[in-house]
Amino acid sequence: MRDWVLYVGIMTVVFLIVYRDRITPGLFAGLLISGPMFVVIGAVLAKFGYSRKTMKELRAESAARATEKQASTADATAVGARPKPAPTKRTSGGSNRPSSKQRRR
Repeated sequence: MRDWVLYVGIMTVVFLIVYRDRITPGLFAGLLISGPMFVVIGAVLAKFGYSRKTMKELRAESAARATEKQASTADATAVGARPKPAPTKRTSGGSNRPSSKQRRR
């Protein structure tokens, strides 16, 4: 509900600034109707198992990702350069010499 109250407060200020000459009760009725709709949509999402993460959880995940990324770059530099891939038909075994077969014309 806190999110909806914040939304109503911001939209009321926006309506007062933007529509100051054309304010109608319908604008505020729409804001008040949006509250029960917000609750119903939230209940349906919760029924399907959705739960929003708190800011504390989001910060913890972000910090964990950052440390994981730092650790993976440290591991990559410790190991050194990547090994060369195995030779394929197109790389002709890794040799720079041209093929001994003559081309068809």
